[in-house]
Amino acid sequence: MKNCFAIRGATTLSIDSPVEMDAAVDELFEQILQRNALEVEDIAYVILSQTPDLRTKNAATSLRRTGKCDDVPLFCVQEADITGMPGHVVRMMVVVGRPPVDKPSMVYLRGAAALRPDLAGR
Repeated sequence: MKNCFAIRGATTLSIDSPVEMDAAVDELFEQILQRNALEVEDIAYVILSQTPDLRTKNAATSLRRTGKCDDVPLFCVQEADITGMPGHVVRMMVVVGRPPVDKPSMVYLRGAAALRPDLAGR
């Protein structure tokens, strides 16, 4: 049995602004917790990424600002700038430090549902 598992998710911002980043990241994180019946204490760490067109705020800073992850290591990276890639996307990978109870529910919100239509409806 695995000792940990990961939950992936993504969302999009309508514009590049700190307020929009805060709202989108908070919504995504809350949906990941709710859909997977997680407590913050279950989380080992969170990796976030954002597309290069998001320059006004770091997604990890937005998550830290919520006060929900005070003791959780957060790391944010910039997505590779690939021709034709969708813009204004924030991705999140929540690594849970315990074995899974059920099959993890991936969360794709807003325009990010188009990134993984096979997972967005679950």
